[in-house]
Amino acid sequence: MASFSDTTSQAVKDAAATIEKTLAEMEVDFTKVDDDHFVADLPGVRRLKTSCHLRVNEHSLHVSAFVMRHPDESREELWEYLLTKNARAYTIAWSIDRLRDVYLTGRLPLIAVTPEEIDRLLGTVLQMADDNFNPMIEIGFRSAIEREYKWRVSRGESTKNLEGFAGLIERMQREEREAQPARDDE
Repeated sequence: MASFSDTTSQAVKDAAATIEKTLAEMEVDFTKVDDDHFVADLPGVRRLKTSCHLRVNEHSLHVSAFVMRHPDESREELWEYLLTKNARAYTIAWSIDRLRDVYLTGRLPLIAVTPEEIDRLLGTVLQMADDNFNPMIEIGFRSAIEREYKWRVSRGESTKNLEGFAGLIERMQREEREAQPARDDE
């Protein structure tokens, strides 16, 4: 790990020290990648772990967390869903990279890097990733979930790992029933 150079500003050093101390005090599992780069592992319920990168640069703290690979389908529906969530978020927003993988990203000025703000940022990342993960998967991977469910049922396999998508599976089953032609009981 490289150490801060002689030209690194005191503001950057102070922000990095605040982040490291706060993560330790919060008892968050984290890795110090470099003097100005930390990765905090945030435990969730729906998304079991979200790794949140905290990088300090000369003017701000940049926060980013990978949430989901690019969707297989319904991209526009997923982008619309995420953009409507951005309006309600505090300093964190949904974004995509050049591969269209989905991230949560945000920035804070260095002067705002306090233990309270770090706690608020991490809480926001965790809540946004965890609360929206299943709906995002349902939108972007509906066909894959349907195939997996049908495959498991046809072989008598457990569908326990699909419990988070119970609403989608119920809708899928209802749509299949409605699509079947009515039979006369003769």
